[in-house]
Amino acid sequence: MDWYLGNYWYLFLLLLLPLLSYLLLNFLKWKKKRREAFADSQFHESLFEKSSGFTKLFPALYLLATLFLIFSIIDLLSGAEEIETNQKLNNVIFMLDVSNSMNAEDINPNRLTEAKNMMINTMQKMTNDKVGIIIFAGQAASIMPLTTDYNSAETYISAIETNSMQIQGTDFLRAMQTAVSKFKDVSKGSRKVVLLSDGEDNEGNDNAAIKLANKEGITITSVGIGSDEGAPVPEYVFGQLMGYKSDRNGETVISKRQTAALKKMAESTSGTYIDGNNINEAPDRIIDALNRKMSSSVSMVKSQNANHYYQYFLAVSLFFFFLIYIFNPKRDFNL
Repeated sequence: MDWYLGNYWYLFLLLLLPLLSYLLLNFLKWKKKRREAFADSQFHESLFEKSSGFTKLFPALYLLATLFLIFSIIDLLSGAEEIETNQKLNNVIFMLDVSNSMNAEDINPNRLTEAKNMMINTMQKMTNDKVGIIIFAGQAASIMPLTTDYNSAETYISAIETNSMQIQGTDFLRAMQTAVSKFKDVSKGSRKVVLLSDGEDNEGNDNAAIKLANKEGITITSVGIGSDEGAPVPEYVFGQLMGYKSDRNGETVISKRQTAALKKMAESTSGTYIDGNNINEAPDRIIDALNRKMSSSVSMVKSQNANHYYQYFLAVSLFFFFLIYIFNPKRDFNL
């Protein structure tokens, strides 16, 4: 069991205790001066109602009641415990194509932005699944390990650009090899890949990628980004549009979505091909595909809010206030 402060910012409320002590002390002095001004001390016993010895404890009771009330607000002893549970979960690596063709604007605003938004929308629908991110073109790189920190994942995704990879192309095999290295500590039944690509400029090694995926127990959900009509590929230098990609004859190249390899990789690994052009429907379809075959695995789940003990501090605080209320019928300090 670990212990930590629940609402540690409320520790500043403890500064109220010296202030309250100062006010109580000055109130006592003020009341004493009023009595002395009214009559000499030798007449106080006959003029004023005699206070019980218990009322002398009221200042301490007020301070203790306030102290325990602050402790209850802070949630001083909020426990975190690790529980071993048998739950179904996926380990999902998003493999994002960042080749230059993903800059094509046949999908608004462009293919890459569409794919990035789709990844974020899909993660927002996940719960316990671990996610990782691999980007690839002619080479591949892991930019985020498997984690359940979806907020961090969004930060990584936002920073992805096509110039992240210097070697261009669409090398599915290199991407799959990188995924395998990230899955080495994951049971084969829960290894899932979500491949987002326009499928263009395929290096012709999709069969090798399929063979490796089947050997490692990886299921591929492929998502095709882009239109069949296609669009020119913008070329940027330091963020400035310099023109559009052209062939050797100087003709503008029209990049079109190529789905053959994407569909084959999904079908050959018992996965699903999804049309990624509808960002409203595609995330739900991706989640359905991922959950179609889920493995049960025993894991340690840490609940940061498993046990709270603020109610005990609140009960003590109310007890002290109750004592003051019962033994102070005049509803004042009665000091």
